[in-house]
Amino acid sequence: MANFSKSNVPQFSVEVYQNEYLPEEGREVNAIVTVTATGGGTIGTAVSAPHLYSPGQGPSAAVAIMVDCSGSMDYPPTKMRNARDATAAAIDTLRDGVHFAVIGGTHFAKQVYPGGDRLAVADAATRDQAKQALRKLSAGGGTAIGTWLRLADRLLSSADVAIRHGILLTDGRNEHESAEDLKASLDACAGRFTCDARGVGTDWEVKEVTAIASALLGSADIVADPAGLSADFTQMMETAMGKEVADVALRLWTPVGTTIKFVKQVAPTVEELTGRRTEAGPRAGDYPTGSWGDESRDYHVCVEVPPANVGQEMLAARVSLVIPQAGSGAAQNLGAQGLVRAVWTDDMAASTSINPQVAHYTGQAELAQAIQQGLDLRKSGDMDGATAKLGRAVQLASASGNADTAKLLAKVVDVVDAATGTVRLKAKVEEADEMTLETRSTKTVRVKK
Repeated sequence: MANFSKSNVPQFSVEVYQNEYLPEEGREVNAIVTVTATGGGTIGTAVSAPHLYSPGQGPSAAVAIMVDCSGSMDYPPTKMRNARDATAAAIDTLRDGVHFAVIGGTHFAKQVYPGGDRLAVADAATRDQAKQALRKLSAGGGTAIGTWLRLADRLLSSADVAIRHGILLTDGRNEHESAEDLKASLDACAGRFTCDARGVGTDWEVKEVTAIASALLGSADIVADPAGLSADFTQMMETAMGKEVADVALRLWTPVGTTIKFVKQVAPTVEELTGRRTEAGPRAGDYPTGSWGDESRDYHVCVEVPPANVGQEMLAARVSLVIPQAGSGAAQNLGAQGLVRAVWTDDMAASTSINPQVAHYTGQAELAQAIQQGLDLRKSGDMDGATAKLGRAVQLASASGNADTAKLLAKVVDVVDAATGTVRLKAKVEEADEMTLETRSTKTVRVKK
């Protein structure tokens, strides 16, 4: 078990990769911002809330595990058994002192453990009690995921902790509440806890599961074979236990006359953040990034600046990392900063050169979009359109060295020439292969710097 102490402070760094040169009257500035957290005990709340953790443990955390118990989990019967085993494996991975609960989800949400609308605190005894309670899980009823999330939120918010995290497993479509109800639940929970979502088998809706993970800044994936659930749950919980600072925001300040066109995470996955901005004072806005452990992520920032003459230069944006203090308007600055610049030149070679990092991630974002559009066109019966989009995806995956995505694409199309994107749609595609490609379409490869 890792050792943490109050002397551990967050170590964040920011690097900016861009071509700052613009032609005369040029207005669009693109930059890739690499954010890295290092140092073991990166506990962002340490300054303001040192009581939240103790030596020998990581930062305090609360975890809610939401297990689908709808009737479909009994087909085949091994699915429910695998889900129980996976939840037990996740419970075994909980660090001592972590607050936790297990929720059984059908057309309503119920507490499986500990009950009483409260959280348990992980130790040998409570872990054993939780695993005993799992034996009573049985399948029956419908699916209303929004109710599961709202119960998780209520339980997680009852704990005075640094990290709040959910793990959600479903095997079916969200048929017993409206799409509007689920969205309302996601809106209510966004920013309050992060959540990893998993679909088991092939009878669930990819866009529902990925929307949950996206809204709650977690990961989404498919576990096509229920036998793989225990390994996946263990890895998810290990990752959650490695999170050491919550609620980090990318703060962008821009000068007068400058506007942010978009902000998106581009590695390890593509995630649109533009619409999630919250104002943070004059000409500044915060974009949520969720919880961090020891890791590195890349963000694509596009800024529109006022036109200027050759020889002029300006600061287009200042990037910093903060932890906003809820309700106060204040923020804890994490001490890392990067500058996005604009310099106007008449050197055509300089102003037309595309920064390699920007080019790479523009391609990765297009790759994700091409896969999603291609699969949607295939489902709607537009085979020519699907072939064109998936062919472009093969071309982009090959050019960028995204071998994992290329392998998934090869299960859906026959690749004639990857370099030109020449493909043929396979006559028969396994449903699990198509769903895996769609679920993992936003996973990117890092650019070699």
